[in-house]
Amino acid sequence: MDFDFSDDQNSLRDAVARWVEKGFSFERRHAIAKAGGAARAVYNELAELGLTGLAVPTAHGGMGFGAVEAMVVCEELGRGLVNAPYAQAALMAPLLLAAAPATVQAEWLPKIAAGSALIVLAHQERAARYRLDQVQTRAVQAGGSWSLSGAKSVVPAGDEADAWVVPARTAGAAGDATGVGLFLVVKGAAGATVRGFPTQDGARAAQLTLASSPATLLAVQGLPLLEHAVDAGIAALCAEGVGVMDKLLAITVEYMNTRKQFGVPIASFQALRHRIADVKMQLELARSMSYFASLKLGEPAAQRRRALAQAKLQLGQSMRFVGQQCIQMHGGIGVTDEYVASHYFKRLTVMEMTFGDTLHQLGEVSSRMLDTAGVFA
Repeated sequence: MDFDFSDDQNSLRDAVARWVEKGFSFERRHAIAKAGGAARAVYNELAELGLTGLAVPTAHGGMGFGAVEAMVVCEELGRGLVNAPYAQAALMAPLLLAAAPATVQAEWLPKIAAGSALIVLAHQERAARYRLDQVQTRAVQAGGSWSLSGAKSVVPAGDEADAWVVPARTAGAAGDATGVGLFLVVKGAAGATVRGFPTQDGARAAQLTLASSPATLLAVQGLPLLEHAVDAGIAALCAEGVGVMDKLLAITVEYMNTRKQFGVPIASFQALRHRIADVKMQLELARSMSYFASLKLGEPAAQRRRALAQAKLQLGQSMRFVGQQCIQMHGGIGVTDEYVASHYFKRLTVMEMTFGDTLHQLGEVSSRMLDTAGVFA
């Protein structure tokens, strides 16, 4: 299998890397985080680079690129620790609108491509424990119109979004695979209240509460579409995680070459060199699974879901190991807010819990081993 990137993909990577180097310093990121994590201005700059149209079909003004291009972009954004809801708004939203009526697509997809509209998924509920079919938010139809009632938690950039894609139950009880529809709720809709708050990694999220709020139906049977979009989010998260770990490792090695004990750099200590080798191994395992995740996004649902669970499981293990080891090799400075490594560690910690933590993904992988005795084709 050819794992070489094309010239266009390398050019895309270089363009994002240049913007990160020139336009998104750690000082800027730290200031954004201290101010509450609002990142709409950063997202607008990504739009000026054309990145918000990456996954939007060309018919709606986008570039129509695939998973590999998205992986390249997310890896560089992770390396720069860019705290903007790029994957949610630019990669997942077009997938969530893929089955929407033509009029809805014509209204929103060009805006997503241009970066003038920020649409994010609001799917997490308090009792769901990462299960996508655990939906208690209710959708009621009356006179051809829909209204939603319920609450969604930890919505990325929820108070900055122009609209939210909300899974809601049209039939059945919470946990039923059928009866989960996808709806679009526009900011400012009657009965929709949003409360924003900063997150531990310097970004921003919100609590969304709906009380008979008017909504537009995107898909009656929305669970398969929701799963596909979340899998795309996991693949993007894996790529971002590789970028974060890669940069954190580089910062750690640089520190070890500078910090001296007993008159010599600590990088000369054999025990620490062995630990760095273990960190590098975990990073390369994560990189392999990130490639695997992106390449499997086009597979049928069963194979895709299994592959993405495997990838997120490995990434969770790698992120925890790399983060902990790198911080420990820094010593006390590694956890100070003024030092860049602590922010990479915080981001890795939040990423491990996003779209299902490691324990959840272990259960997902295990449930798909029952018919194969753990042997995957």
